[in-house]
Amino acid sequence: MKIVSLGVYFALTVTVGAAEDAVNLHRGEEVLVRNCSRCHATGGVGQSRHPQAPLFRTLAKRYPIESLEEALGEGIISGHPDMPEFRFSGEDVGAIVAYLKSIQER
Repeated sequence: MKIVSLGVYFALTVTVGAAEDAVNLHRGEEVLVRNCSRCHATGGVGQSRHPQAPLFRTLAKRYPIESLEEALGEGIISGHPDMPEFRFSGEDVGAIVAYLKSIQER
């Protein structure tokens, strides 16, 4: 009986965890679309609207996605005048990083 109970607990934990992950990925995508898609391709396909804006799905080719956490939280400042400064909440940073990891080209 305990094995069945543990199995049910594990199944529920995995299901709840997967649902939370999906919500987090969706949140990250929404934040990036809202703030970045006017210049960057923020999804798994498509081209950036601004010719010098990198495709978000290729960011891992330049640096580890985790290295963006600090910049996203403290404020991303670009070396070119077209890009405004962005600063995101801790929850948004986690969601953005999770989403970016999910769309990287392999």
